[in-house]
Amino acid sequence: MSALPSRLLLASASPRRRELLDQIGVRYEVLPADIHESPAPGERPEAYVRRLAAEKSLAAQRQNRGRLPVLAADTEVVLDGEILGKPRDFEHAAEMLARLSGREHHVLSAVSLRAENKHWEALNASTVAFRAIAPEEIKAYWASGEPQDKAGAYAIQGKGAVFVRQISGSYSGVMGLPLFETATLLKNIGLVILQ
Repeated sequence: MSALPSRLLLASASPRRRELLDQIGVRYEVLPADIHESPAPGERPEAYVRRLAAEKSLAAQRQNRGRLPVLAADTEVVLDGEILGKPRDFEHAAEMLARLSGREHHVLSAVSLRAENKHWEALNASTVAFRAIAPEEIKAYWASGEPQDKAGAYAIQGKGAVFVRQISGSYSGVMGLPLFETATLLKNIGLVILQ
């Protein structure tokens, strides 16, 4: 029995995004998009995540030559209007987690879908409240290896969940791919999750 054909290209190397697409039964191929990721001077966080998702989908569409629709996403942790990004090293991660400790922050996830000459996009904004985090917990969390490639230096779907006191918004969006918005966009290419 041969595998079912892919329905789209995922322009991401993120295992979390693959896991989320698997969860809703979408067939895909992975084609990570390599783009420059840093905010332009004065660029607002919402505009930044939308731009990165759109640039990723466009880069993958060009590489793919339009063979399949392309889905891309970008997720950023925002505190006091500042994009935290991914930690460079332990000191950077410790600084981020200390700033997030005992406070609320926002997680923005933009989704971009391209098929032929059409482009659709969506933005999800969630609010996450952290409990206070002790310095020794930050050290132990870094030693686990989990925060090293994560926006805001934590993974809500992993050990980082122990810091999360409350979430308002989309759990899957905080993970990296808001499934409500993704499923809504996929209807544009005839891919309906439940039918």
